[in-house]
Amino acid sequence: MTKKIMVTGGAGYIGSHMVRLLNQQNHDVVVVDNLSRGNADVVKNAELIIEDIGNSAGMIDIFKAHKPDAVMHFAAYAYVGESVDRPELYYANNVSGTLNLVEAMRETNTNNLVFSSTCATYGQPNKLPITESTTQNPINPYGQSKLMVEQILSDYAVAYGLRSTALRYFNAAGSAEDGSLGEQHDPETHLLPLILFEALRIKNGGNPADTNLKVFGDDFDTRDGTCIRDYIHVNDLGSAHIAAVMRMIDTPDLGAEQFNLGTNQGYTVLEVIDACRKVTGEDIQFKRIARRAGDPPELVADASLAMKTLGWTPEFADIHLSIQHAWDWFSAHPPTKL
Repeated sequence: MTKKIMVTGGAGYIGSHMVRLLNQQNHDVVVVDNLSRGNADVVKNAELIIEDIGNSAGMIDIFKAHKPDAVMHFAAYAYVGESVDRPELYYANNVSGTLNLVEAMRETNTNNLVFSSTCATYGQPNKLPITESTTQNPINPYGQSKLMVEQILSDYAVAYGLRSTALRYFNAAGSAEDGSLGEQHDPETHLLPLILFEALRIKNGGNPADTNLKVFGDDFDTRDGTCIRDYIHVNDLGSAHIAAVMRMIDTPDLGAEQFNLGTNQGYTVLEVIDACRKVTGEDIQFKRIARRAGDPPELVADASLAMKTLGWTPEFADIHLSIQHAWDWFSAHPPTKL
C-alpha cells in the first residue's frame, strides 16, 4: 500500500537509509532537511526541501503542498558530549523544533508521526535488559531532550488525538547491504566506525602500534571490564519505522506508543573490536583510557514488545553483518583523515 511519507532529517545517516527503504517499497517520499548536518547528495529518488523544522510558516506550507500520510522525524542533534557543552542547541532543535513540527502537523490535519527517540532516555537503568517500563532518567541533555518530546507526544495524543510512535534506538550500526549508502558523520564519535577507521589506517600501511583507537574504561562490572552495548543495523531500524507507520494508519484509535529497538544482545567494546578484526583481517590495536563520566556499564534492549506488536524482526541481528556492511562502505568511501 503506497503512502506519501515526509522524512525530516532525511539527508542524515539513519534518515537517508530510511528514504532508501521507502523507495524500495515504492512509497512517495519527500525529505525536509536544513543540511546543517546532512548531505544533499545522499538523498536519492526523493524530493529534497531545504528547510528548518523550526520555521513554522515554512513547515505549514510544506505540509499543505505535499499532504503526507505520515511523518518520520529524524531531524535532531545527537552528540551526547556536545549536548553537555551546548545544551541550548539540543533544547532549541530537538524540543522546540519538534514542538513546531507537531504544531504544523496539527494545523494541517496530519496525524501520524514516527519519532526517532533513544535509549539515552533511560540513563543508567535500574534493571537489565531494558524494557519500555524501565525508569527513564536521562543523564545528559540529549537524552533529556528526547524524553521531553516523548512527553509532548503523549500529551498531544490526549489533547488532539495525534497518533505517534516513539522508537527508542539502541546503538545504530551498519550501512546499506549493497554498498550504496553509508555513514558520514563529522566528527565521527561512534565506536564501530572508529574501529573500522583504525583498520583502514593499518590496511593503508599504518603501524598497528600507532593506534588512534581509544577504549574508555576497562574497570566496569562486565565480563571483560568494558562497556556493553546493543547494536542494531540501520536497515532494521528502517523496517521498524515502516511497520510503525502502517500500524498507525491501520489503527485509527491509537494514541502515543513507545518501543525499544535493539537485538536483545549486548557486546562489550573488546568483543566489537575482536569482531572487527575478524571481518577486516587487520591487527586492530587500541589505547586504554580512563572511563568517561556518565557512561553506563551496560545498555541492552528487551525489544520483544516491538517484535510482538509491530510484527518486526531484525534481519541483520548478527553484529558481523553490520560490521561487514560498514566495512564495505568505508573501504569504498574512506574518510579524508585516518
